[in-house]
Amino acid sequence: MRPTHARCITLTQSVLSLVLLISLAACSTVLPDTAPTPTLEAATEQSSELEEDEALTIEYAEISFQVEVPENTPPGQPVFINILEEVTGLALSAQANPMEPQDGRIFSTSLQFPLGSVVKYRYSRQTPDAPVEEHTSDGRQVRYRLFYVQGPGVVQDVVSRWTDTSFESPSGRIMGTAIDARTKQPIPNLLVASGGSQALTRSDGTFIIEGLPAGTHNLVGYALDGGYRTFQQGALVAADSTTFADFTLNPSKLVEVVFEMSAPENTTPAVPVRLAGNLYQLGNTFADLSGGFSSLASRMPQLSPLPNNHYTISLMLPAGADIRYLYTMGDGFWNAEVLPGSSLRQLIVPDEGGVISDTLASWSTSETGSLAFDVNVPDSTPPGDQISIQLNPLYGWTEPLPLWKLSENRWIYVLNSPLEIIDTLGYRVCRNAQCRAADDAQTSGPFAEGNEIATGPEYQEVRVDVASWAWYDPASAAAQPPGVEVATRGPDYVAGVEWQARYHPSWTPLKSSILDGVQLAGGNWSVLAPTWSYTRSSPPILEIVAGRDAFWFDLTDFIAEGRQRGQNIGIFPTPDFGGPYQQWWVDAKRDFPWWVVWFDQYSKFILHHADLAARSDAQALVIGGSWVEPAIPGGRLADGSPSGVPADSESRWREIITQVRARYDGQIWWAMPFSQAVLGAPSFLDSVDGIYLLFSEPLTSRPDATQEEMEAEAARLADAALLPLRLRFDKPLILAPAYASVDGAGILL
Repeated sequence: MRPTHARCITLTQSVLSLVLLISLAACSTVLPDTAPTPTLEAATEQSSELEEDEALTIEYAEISFQVEVPENTPPGQPVFINILEEVTGLALSAQANPMEPQDGRIFSTSLQFPLGSVVKYRYSRQTPDAPVEEHTSDGRQVRYRLFYVQGPGVVQDVVSRWTDTSFESPSGRIMGTAIDARTKQPIPNLLVASGGSQALTRSDGTFIIEGLPAGTHNLVGYALDGGYRTFQQGALVAADSTTFADFTLNPSKLVEVVFEMSAPENTTPAVPVRLAGNLYQLGNTFADLSGGFSSLASRMPQLSPLPNNHYTISLMLPAGADIRYLYTMGDGFWNAEVLPGSSLRQLIVPDEGGVISDTLASWSTSETGSLAFDVNVPDSTPPGDQISIQLNPLYGWTEPLPLWKLSENRWIYVLNSPLEIIDTLGYRVCRNAQCRAADDAQTSGPFAEGNEIATGPEYQEVRVDVASWAWYDPASAAAQPPGVEVATRGPDYVAGVEWQARYHPSWTPLKSSILDGVQLAGGNWSVLAPTWSYTRSSPPILEIVAGRDAFWFDLTDFIAEGRQRGQNIGIFPTPDFGGPYQQWWVDAKRDFPWWVVWFDQYSKFILHHADLAARSDAQALVIGGSWVEPAIPGGRLADGSPSGVPADSESRWREIITQVRARYDGQIWWAMPFSQAVLGAPSFLDSVDGIYLLFSEPLTSRPDATQEEMEAEAARLADAALLPLRLRFDKPLILAPAYASVDGAGILL
């Protein structure tokens, strides 16, 4: 299908509604990250299907970037602005542009971008040895800054510090709320960026960006799925103060966009071709994944094959969204199409949708031959598993790629690019993209070297025979405990699994098989343990970090699918401390102001998940946990010393529970370890609906103990602690045991 008209029209509107409109039919263009306004001839070359009088016209705007570097920046070293994209990977795609020194510590340059673009960028400095990147005030590397191109403009930025310098400036913060302009409801999961820092809005639309150097910053609100038009304004931050910035965003209209792609003649038939893009629904995780990647092949939409090497896909995309994309037989880096003179295609989604006709030039360069991996897996491999290959271009393992299935036991993959930049390639295979955990037993673990092969100008075949999988014993997987009869219980009996308080974006595509496993095991409950991460300890800042913590989208989709299967869903929010929580508490500066911030942060954390539970129809919200023991009345640290929790902690916890009930009318359970039940449970448990007891007490110290002896010890522990707890509060007890499945293995939940 060919567009009847492909002339693009630009209309300049307000900050909230500027878009690039395309009349009657959509068109796409291949653009470098920065470029002068293209000529008619250049535009015609970029779209071979267009006639000369149909040539593509793109309106560009010139943006002046002015950045102030820290006072302790070494003099005489060049400063660069690096234009970035997440489809290939932030670490792999930077386009460095030199900046000119101005008065004092100011550097500037001007660049051109298509109207409607959302530009991702950060600053670097060139030392005699190597470039150094800009960092936030707390030492984290800046992922990227954002700028929304609405017309010619000036951007004023301030660098907090560099990799090799310290932060020595006064700082402040920006706080605010993002609101839907149409419904007046808060917007969760919105990316807010300013001063090189990023935050995701909570369920009530609020956000905080802490530790910004004093000065003028650009504040941007950006929807990960393009569901809202990008918001942008300047924000002046003063030292030791808070700048309040509430803003409203207009929701984007979803329109149908059909991508029609003509592939090169040498395209391997019957091979999955995917669309890799910069939005959430196009595979972008907005996280720093292995190998410098941000996108995952397993999350990218797959095109449908047509005759004569043509492919197509129809997507509902948000009008006005800036889409950066490419076609791939792998991900955004491996086996992606080769675009001469550019890294990505770009499309500003038109208001009425349309048809995008793209022609691929090549899947590879002519400098290096392809590698054909022929993988044979054992008969014991679980049916339905997806076999993946993980590659290491000798700077670290990148994210796994799905192999192409020939039969139950045989999988292949033909790697075409970018082999021209690699002399030696490491590789290994695993199950369900879970390399490091579900590997070939011969190359398992996070630090495995894997196998290696030298690339060259000729086509090579690589045979891989997997004898067994790490951490998977088919015999034990099918075994049943001897002499154990499980009594059938009524529908009100809680039987199920609690998921680990961990997350990786590659788990999302596995949700269906995970829920199937729970049902096959006879479970009627799934207790999710979503995390937020502590990114600062003083003050204690608890927030969502992409890649470490699940997005709102991820959780609502999982809960919805579980509910559709008749599963009861519990939500047990648990922070990620970046290490043992016991040590985090010991290292924290626990004075009274610190505790005020801690309770405020916990309240926001738990109320966010109360909103999640209410909006997704979850049956229970679990609060507390082993990690909050220092924060309950009479709280103590792991060594037994007092934690210094405020004397009014009892009333603080009761207020949190009251606030939760105001937002969520389901069951509220309090989680605590068995040791807390023995020492004395807090009295505010009279205000919850159930007690979720975390039970992992040793049932024997002897390796030759019999089943009867362990059952007797379990009964003794129950009589000693569980019965008094039940009598004291008259609340249902939900026992959550956690024991090692085999010696040296992980925890069986």
